[in-house]
Amino acid sequence: MADVTLKKLAEMLNLSISTVSRALKNHPDISDETKVKVKELAAVLDYEPNTYAINLRTNHSREFGIIIPSISNDFYQSFISSLEEEARIYGYALIILQSGNNQVTELENLKRCKQNRMAGVFVSITSNTSDISNFLKLGEQHIPIIFFDKVPAFEACNKVCVDDYNAATLAAEALIAKKKKHILSIFGNPQMSITKKRLSAYEETFKKYGSNANVVIQTTNSTEEAFQMVQYYLNEKDRIDAIFCMSDEILIGTMKAIQIMGLKPPADVGVIAISEGIIPTFYYPHITYIETSGFKLAKMAFLRMLACVAGSSYVQELKIESVLIEGGSL
Repeated sequence: MADVTLKKLAEMLNLSISTVSRALKNHPDISDETKVKVKELAAVLDYEPNTYAINLRTNHSREFGIIIPSISNDFYQSFISSLEEEARIYGYALIILQSGNNQVTELENLKRCKQNRMAGVFVSITSNTSDISNFLKLGEQHIPIIFFDKVPAFEACNKVCVDDYNAATLAAEALIAKKKKHILSIFGNPQMSITKKRLSAYEETFKKYGSNANVVIQTTNSTEEAFQMVQYYLNEKDRIDAIFCMSDEILIGTMKAIQIMGLKPPADVGVIAISEGIIPTFYYPHITYIETSGFKLAKMAFLRMLACVAGSSYVQELKIESVLIEGGSL
């Protein structure tokens, strides 16, 4: 059987196409009797709306795009799961695209979102993305863009992120409270705004409290580099007594080095991280961490997206507060 169309349903019921369309959408102007007749026939004939035609007519779909560096990251998995729950409630679906932390792939994914007339796009940019003009052009075409987690330094755009300043401050205060004196502090890509904010707050906190701790700052782009870095510093004669990890990826490399060397936190070395919260529970004792919840961030990001879809034209930078979760590693 050929695909059933609104026109076919209308002819069979001797109704106008607009009446059939409104009946399927539960429009209040259509009688309950007519709605029942239309829906029953649509069910019998397996009628499905032509989403492509709808997209052309309305100039957008009922789908949101999500562009992320990698879906394997626990933070992004939590974010996507939470976002999908919200989208389903409001009748939207999600299309997930990975950039692989590659700018070219990121732009290709952005182009795909435009071609498919997405209702809006959530983006966590790559480590090397500095020019966001192509993203902003999409916004000018009435496809809202919400940057989340890894956001651009450019101010005039909608951003939803963790309070990076607060997160790093809490981590530094925890280290100071435990009287750690020789601290290896490992941050992510120094070009990223998220790293700059956290590093600035971290250093300022030690100065604020007049700490005399020897704080060694290093940056890395990978778990493997973090692993090698920690091994090096743990083999030094004047060995470090604590390690701060800016992310889950860095924490994984750090704990691999500690375990290979047969050391145990906190007796041999203290560990604290900024984390989504899943990775810290994989170790015993659990790692003390500053919570950066992808679940909570998604709720906030979706509300902002709904406002943009509804016509909100001003931009906002929204933040979720960080919380210190005590484990036994510090």
